[in-house]
Amino acid sequence: MLVKATFAALLSVMTLPAFAADCAVTVESNDAMQFNTKEIVIDKTCKDFTVKLLHVGKLPAAAMGHNWVLTKEADKQAVATEGMKAGAAKDYVDDADPRVLAHTKVIGGGEETSVTFDVSKLSADEKYNFFCSFPGHYAIMHGVVKLSD
Repeated sequence: MLVKATFAALLSVMTLPAFAADCAVTVESNDAMQFNTKEIVIDKTCKDFTVKLLHVGKLPAAAMGHNWVLTKEADKQAVATEGMKAGAAKDYVDDADPRVLAHTKVIGGGEETSVTFDVSKLSADEKYNFFCSFPGHYAIMHGVVKLSD
């Protein structure tokens, strides 16, 4: 009888909904200059958020490299332009630019990287974009980041 009661109690706990926020996302990039998502929603209860970037293509970083950069929507163009000036050695990102809220390094086919950032730096009233700052990619490879309500 005790075994049945313990088993029933265990089953009831296992069926409870999970309330913990998912504070991470995996974004795939490929050799066709595409991300597999155009929108990332961050639960506002997350303290930190991690973006794992996978390059599912085959081309090397020098030919078809990708990174993931987060900025305010209004800063996207300027940050991308400054990133091109920073060059490959700096992963096409000016680290000293305060408009860069988070970024990964540039990766090539078969590689992965990640970045974790403080969610408290984001505001629900602001619009955010993510993009690849490899030269010529930002106009195609981009999306929006939103905080959940």
